[in-house]
Amino acid sequence: MKRIVFSADDFGLSVAVNEAVERAHRDGILDQASLMIAGPAAEDAIRRARALPSLRVGLHLVTIEGPAVSPPASIPGLVDKSGQFPSDQLKLGVNYFFRPSIRRQLANEVRAQFARFAAAGLTLDHANAHKHMHLHPVVGALTIGIGREFGLRRIRIPAEPPGVLAALGTKTGFGDRALYAWTRLLRHQARSAGMETNDHCFGIAWSGHMTRDRIAALLPLLPDGVSEIYFHPAADRDPLLRRLMPDYEHTEEFAALMDPGLKIQARAAASNTQSATMAAKATGFTTP
Repeated sequence: MKRIVFSADDFGLSVAVNEAVERAHRDGILDQASLMIAGPAAEDAIRRARALPSLRVGLHLVTIEGPAVSPPASIPGLVDKSGQFPSDQLKLGVNYFFRPSIRRQLANEVRAQFARFAAAGLTLDHANAHKHMHLHPVVGALTIGIGREFGLRRIRIPAEPPGVLAALGTKTGFGDRALYAWTRLLRHQARSAGMETNDHCFGIAWSGHMTRDRIAALLPLLPDGVSEIYFHPAADRDPLLRRLMPDYEHTEEFAALMDPGLKIQARAAASNTQSATMAAKATGFTTP
C-alpha cells in the first residue's frame, strides 16, 4: 500500500509563502504545512491556518539559519544580537553535542517554540526542523521529548531512498547513502517515544526544485508505505526569498502543487504503479 503526503515548509517565512500554502491547500494537492513560528510572516500564517481547519499544521523548528523565539540575552550561545541562529552547521552541531550550557539554552529555545505554537491555538499535527537539524541526535531528542509535552505525535524522518533517485537519473554518492543510513537513529528515537513517522521522504536532493515534471516522474516509482513529498512554494519571489534562497524555484513548486493533472496522477499513484504510469502519459508528463 502507498500513501502520499504533500507538505510545505517555511510557512510563516513570508506572505508570498503563506499565500501559496493557502491556495495550494484550497485548490491544489497540499495536505499540510510546517510553521516557522518566529518567522517574519508567522502571524499572517496563523491567521490563514485558523481559516483552513482541514490544513494540517506542524512546527518547523528553527535551530539554524533563522529567527529564535527567546530574547537574545537569554540564549547568547545560540544566536547573534538580532536573535538569528548562524548558518554554520558543523559548528552548531559540535556545540549542541559537547557543550552542556549550549544544550540547556537549546532546550529552552525548543520549548519556547513549541509553547508559542501552542499559544497560537493551532492543533500540533507534526514537527520537523529547518535544514533537517533534528537529524542531530541532541536536537532530535529535544524535539521529541519536549514535543511530547505539547502533544506531538508525528515527526518527519528525512529518509530519501537513494535507489529511487538513481532510477530517476539523479546521481547519488556515499554522502547520500550515509545520510539515508543516519536517519535510522532519528527513526529509532521517534518510534521509541511512540511517535508516528513517514517511511520515505522526497525533496532533499531536489530541494527548491520540486517541479511538475519531476514530481510526475517520481510518483510511479514511490515505494510502498507513507511517502512525504515536501515543497518550498511561494506565490511570487519576494526580496526575502531571493536573498535567502536565490536559486530556488518557489513559483514553479507552487505551480506543481496547483496542477490538476498532477492531482490525478497522485491519486493513481496511491492506488498502484501501473495506474500512475498511465495517468502520467494521459496528462502529458515526461520524465525530466
